[in-house]
Amino acid sequence: MSEKILIVEDDVSILTGLVDLLSGEGYTVVSATDGQKAIRSFQTEKPELILLDIMIPEKSGYDVCREIRKTNTHVPIIMLTAKGQEVDKVVGLELGADDYIVKPFGVSELLARVRAVLRRSQKSPPLSINTEPFSFGDITINPKTLKIHKGQKKTSMSQREAHLLQIFYNRSGEAIDRNTLLDEIWGIKYEGTTRTLDQHIAKLRQKIEDDPAEPKHITTVHGTGYRFNK
Repeated sequence: MSEKILIVEDDVSILTGLVDLLSGEGYTVVSATDGQKAIRSFQTEKPELILLDIMIPEKSGYDVCREIRKTNTHVPIIMLTAKGQEVDKVVGLELGADDYIVKPFGVSELLARVRAVLRRSQKSPPLSINTEPFSFGDITINPKTLKIHKGQKKTSMSQREAHLLQIFYNRSGEAIDRNTLLDEIWGIKYEGTTRTLDQHIAKLRQKIEDDPAEPKHITTVHGTGYRFNK
């Protein structure tokens, strides 16, 4: 049986093109044109992947992603957005999106992202996170509540952010390459861009570093990946 993809897009011309493209590739395709219909379609159709536009009526793509992640943490979500600002990408990933693609996008790029995300989701087990709190510097990480305490400041984090911090903490001082980090979190070798990981790192730096532009805990190892310093 072919994988089922839910496309959430209110622009009829884009929606029609995506439906035709993915149907022609052998996927089963269902669609929704606003946020309310998207949530209902997700509940009734149980898709293996969601292509989710951000700027849609009724509920935004962000709201839809947030609602889905309350009950389902593993179905892959690719955000579709016409916005190119860094903050929009980070917000989508913070809410639990697996990837994002900026309009206008090419057919080959979209199909490659769809195949890669589906491949990861089918082969990787759900994230396994140790729920015991751990600390470094003036920071305490609580994976159970998904909270970061830095001094008197408290912020939320996603499951993937918690998992990343655990990996870093357990391998403090090591230079860890990007593909290894992606393999640890998604379960298989990642084929394609590593920018999704880099966006997660950028978001974490905003939460744990005194100066995200000059990080002390999560430092970049040029040409390799990252190193964590307690």
